[in-house]
Amino acid sequence: MKRKVNQFPDELKYKIVQEYLQSSISKKDLMQKYGVRGNSCIMNWMRKFGLSYPTEAQIKVNNQVTKEIKKPRQERELEQKLKTLEQELEYEKLRTKALNTLIDIAEEELKISIRKKSGAKQ
Repeated sequence: MKRKVNQFPDELKYKIVQEYLQSSISKKDLMQKYGVRGNSCIMNWMRKFGLSYPTEAQIKVNNQVTKEIKKPRQERELEQKLKTLEQELEYEKLRTKALNTLIDIAEEELKISIRKKSGAKQ
């Protein structure tokens, strides 16, 4: 009786190899998860795709990148709040400029002083 050979598409093979290299899941667990038969399949796929275990330098770089990507929730909230405040500040600057322009035009056309003079007695 012939054994059935699992035929996996290259995309799935690559995904399994990536999961093996980037997580702490063992080969045995991955083989059970995806139904892979054969003890050396994952290692053969790694050679096929030209992948190997990451070096210490690659691990350090990868850890730094993941720390930057995975910002704490509070930090993301603060960044969002800062962005909102910057937008509000820009809006207020435009509003102030529009009001000053309105006052300038009104003073010119109506020939009256609208702005309070500095140092004037009240």
